[in-house]
Amino acid sequence: MPAFSLEPSQTARCAQLRTLAAERLRPLAEKGEPGHVNRPLIAELGRLGLLERLFSSGALDLCLMRESLAYACTEAETALALQGLGAHPVHAHGTPAQRDRWLPAVSEGSAVAAFALSEPGAGSDAAALGLRAERDPDPAADSPAQPAAVPDGASRWRLTGEKCWISNAPEADFYTVFARTTPGAGARGVTAFLVPADRPGLTGGALDMLSPHPIGTLAFDAVPVSADDVLGEVDRGFRVAMGTLNLFRPSVGAFAVGMAQAALDATLTHTAQRDAFGGKLRDLQSVAHTVAEMALRTDAARLMVYAAATAYDEGAPDVPKRAAMAKLLATETAQYVVDTAVQLHGARALQRGHLLEHLYREVRAPRIYEGASEVQRGIIAKELYANPEVR
Repeated sequence: MPAFSLEPSQTARCAQLRTLAAERLRPLAEKGEPGHVNRPLIAELGRLGLLERLFSSGALDLCLMRESLAYACTEAETALALQGLGAHPVHAHGTPAQRDRWLPAVSEGSAVAAFALSEPGAGSDAAALGLRAERDPDPAADSPAQPAAVPDGASRWRLTGEKCWISNAPEADFYTVFARTTPGAGARGVTAFLVPADRPGLTGGALDMLSPHPIGTLAFDAVPVSADDVLGEVDRGFRVAMGTLNLFRPSVGAFAVGMAQAALDATLTHTAQRDAFGGKLRDLQSVAHTVAEMALRTDAARLMVYAAATAYDEGAPDVPKRAAMAKLLATETAQYVVDTAVQLHGARALQRGHLLEHLYREVRAPRIYEGASEVQRGIIAKELYANPEVR
């Protein structure tokens, strides 16, 4: 399927999702408490079958879901995306036991997932992780008076350190955690672990962030894990992280495109109705040209997102570059479109509760998380020089 064309069934599905988001998800989002997991909203996403689709469809479908939900309810979009981000490593790299334990609960919306990569000293530089996974060779390390905290896998570790800026922390039910198993090995010495939230030694705290969903810290005080908790292979967790981000970065772009389209549509309505200077705002050439620029950039970003998602689904060799390009262009575009929409609306757009006031707060973070814009430019340049044959 060409990246620039959607099938009629896909277009109809997007329209249906917008309606569902407005009628069934937005009311639940509005009842949520800022800074806390909205479990009724997540449960409704499960009842609608949207969470299950995170594991049964491809990157393009994920992008279409995120774009459609973002247009009508950014909180629902984010709740869905965080479930996918936290649980995708389990789906892609987990053992049958890990998948059977967690994926059905994530799909039905009864278990909340989180992706724990960033640290106080390792945000954009993900290879500089400091959370330590130290070997625990003594199977009797757990007190005889207490049951073992983890199954007796072939290998055991204790996790010590911190994670920071983790979405859904500290309220998630389990975390995909990336820790250093081999000191001094850079990206080659990182392992991914599935860590249930009730593991002894694992605590967390909330951060007061510009975000409706919880973002927090995690503290690991000799948290026990075993080989049964490893996702993928020991010392190859960076591949798990990058593989997950290569899937989700284009869909972050789709989230941004959904917000940009909502801002653009609001601007079209406002400028067509607003009386100013003896006519309508749209009659001013400067306004008309600005709206045209907003539409141009939004469509260009959408095409880049769809192209990157299609490349991922087809297993193209340049997925890292395309994913980075899609996230970079779409998030920077959305920032421009929403900011411009606020300018054309004037002071009313800054009133608490206005659509654009909401989007103005929401649109900033995607330029930072899952790799800041500067990181995306670095990835693009690296891929261009390393793989000239797929430019």
